[in-house]
Amino acid sequence: MTLELVSCTYGYRRRRPPILQDFSYRLPDGLTVLLGPNGAGKSTLLKLAATVIAPRSGAVTLGGTAGGTKAFRKAVAWMPQDIVPMPSLSAREYVAYVGWLKGMNRNDAWHQARRALNRVGLADQADTKTHRLSGGQLRRVGLAAALVHDARVLLLDEPTAGMDPHQRRVFRDILNGLITEGVQVLLSTHDVADLAEEADHVTVLHGGRILQDGTIDAFLAHTPPGTVSGRAAEGAYTALLTRHGAA
Repeated sequence: MTLELVSCTYGYRRRRPPILQDFSYRLPDGLTVLLGPNGAGKSTLLKLAATVIAPRSGAVTLGGTAGGTKAFRKAVAWMPQDIVPMPSLSAREYVAYVGWLKGMNRNDAWHQARRALNRVGLADQADTKTHRLSGGQLRRVGLAAALVHDARVLLLDEPTAGMDPHQRRVFRDILNGLITEGVQVLLSTHDVADLAEEADHVTVLHGGRILQDGTIDAFLAHTPPGTVSGRAAEGAYTALLTRHGAA
């Protein structure tokens, strides 16, 4: 099943130009890294894809299933940029609650919450109230909530923000495991060097339009000659923005 946005237009205010206009996008298999400066439209794209917001015009579908339907919500998971703690809920209760919202029965959601927390290395914090977790731990709770109902598509908005290097490595290992299981991942990030070179595909967004969309090799082909080793992804990204007057 393929997630697709077809001719979508969306703006946060009616009297201002839309963030995305007549925007079409088809998510490929594997891990796709979504790059772009602040205000490029990355979070808007992810929210539309998750049907958290609805386009003014156009459609969001998953293999022919309309966005917003129960079947669509069960298959697609969204991890927002800001994970808001709920002081009354423990980490496990938080994740189980999200599972219940996604259509799981309470018993399954409770048991799968423990499994999801274990996958992100937080089993030992299952009973800790969410407002007592660190920023990095809270983001991993957000990832566990995205994993709890075995979604086939993961939409992740700046998921590694606040994570230390070890947590990032654990997170990337989790993603690699999911991708081998056939899960499609669209991941928004500013950390070009950390993730872009491990991706299958790269999409570069600026001003609500796509500057580059293709394989990692096609993206890295934009790297200027003489770029220092280890900074190829950063060089390619900067070159693309400069070429399109976006830098």
